[in-house]
Amino acid sequence: MIEIGSRRRSQPAPPHVVFEALAEPNRDPARPWLILLKDEMRPRVLASDPPAALDWSSLWTKRPDATIHFDLPRSPDGGTDLRWTLRVDEPLPDPSTIGHLRKRLNQLINANLRYTFGQ
Repeated sequence: MIEIGSRRRSQPAPPHVVFEALAEPNRDPARPWLILLKDEMRPRVLASDPPAALDWSSLWTKRPDATIHFDLPRSPDGGTDLRWTLRVDEPLPDPSTIGHLRKRLNQLINANLRYTFGQ
């Protein structure tokens, strides 16, 4: 697999809380954050090392080979320094598609998920 994107951003919640939110995205119906588009599907957890890491299957029907790895180390302030890494098999998507996939992950993780924790 080839890495086509990665981003690190702090989350205010501690690693075990962020891990739970990623492992079960719809666990709290009062705070939905994994709001999928028409060309997306709910990811499956492929592997996990609670609360330090988690791997998702693809979100995209057109790229079922894609996987997303999450590293969840504790930050100095007690939150989580979440890093997502997006990988795909060859052939690589075109640059426009890569940009879309990265932007979409960033929106879901570094905006939607983050807002459920109050930031």
